[in-house]
Amino acid sequence: MIAQGWRTGLLAAAVVLLFAVYVLLGSYTVTIPDFFKILIAHLTGGERIPGASFIVMENKLPRAVIGTMIGVAFGLAGGLFQTMLRNPLASPDVIGISYGASAAAVTAIVVFGASGAAVSGAALVGALGVAAIIYGISRGGSLGSGGGNSGNAAGNRLILAGVGIAAALHAVVNFLMTRADIRTAADVLVWLNGSLNSANWDRATMLSLALLVLIPAVIALAGPLRILELGDDAAAGLGIRVGFTRLAVVVTAVALAAVATAAAGPVAFVAFLAGPIARRVTNKASLPASALVGALIVLAADYFAANIAPLLLDGTVLPVGVITGALGAPFLLWLLVTANRKDA
Repeated sequence: MIAQGWRTGLLAAAVVLLFAVYVLLGSYTVTIPDFFKILIAHLTGGERIPGASFIVMENKLPRAVIGTMIGVAFGLAGGLFQTMLRNPLASPDVIGISYGASAAAVTAIVVFGASGAAVSGAALVGALGVAAIIYGISRGGSLGSGGGNSGNAAGNRLILAGVGIAAALHAVVNFLMTRADIRTAADVLVWLNGSLNSANWDRATMLSLALLVLIPAVIALAGPLRILELGDDAAAGLGIRVGFTRLAVVVTAVALAAVATAAAGPVAFVAFLAGPIARRVTNKASLPASALVGALIVLAADYFAANIAPLLLDGTVLPVGVITGALGAPFLLWLLVTANRKDA
């Protein structure tokens, strides 16, 4: 327990360090004294440093803040799904939640010409709507009201239903892309890859308010979820309302993934990667570690995309989702290979 707490503390320190690197270094560097001077001037209405104040307060800092928060949200969402269903493939990317947000957002952009907050709202509604459909389909034997194997069976149904719906929604997105003009298609493509380019303080405020509600919900569910890992029968014998707990976990996880997707688009594989990596760092399933690993992945990927990729690609700035997607694909293959070796 002490070792796990120590390793989680190291992850937290790594997030703080990477956050500082993200804000202070990169294509435009800022010294620590100048950063605090800029921050204090912004908060008190004092004299601003021309150029530097705008870059730090309107670009770097809100981008780092939103990157950290969506990393935490995706990490917690993936950790909740993977812990409840006891399956490393159970993440919003794989089971269709992100595709629900994408299909709704692309429909809003292409069909209704929406932009900004309207796109984020459509993504939020789409994610929640698809989650409700997937949950309803998977509840053939209820997502956990029953014996030891019924929860696993329902969990497998949820994953399979999500994969099927994700495939259908992917086709919808592709169809809408063929109907869009070049400029709209380019905007849609950036959103679909997940990007922090539209980060601002308004989005940061809305995301922080959502997390102020959802993180306490995760804390309240952590104890019952830990007992639920013992199996449905054992959990019910210990007084846990299995069906209600599973529903609460699904709603909370979906809401976390939905608000993160609404803020920055479906940043690929963060929810999928965070839980297994955290488990390998702490040697145990840990929601705090999953949240911290999610933040580390997003901050590191966006720093690379915004500052290092342009040096390698003749000035091309990549969306953060391109980098996380490149990380997630080989990790998924490695996970499948190692699972096959264990089963052999």
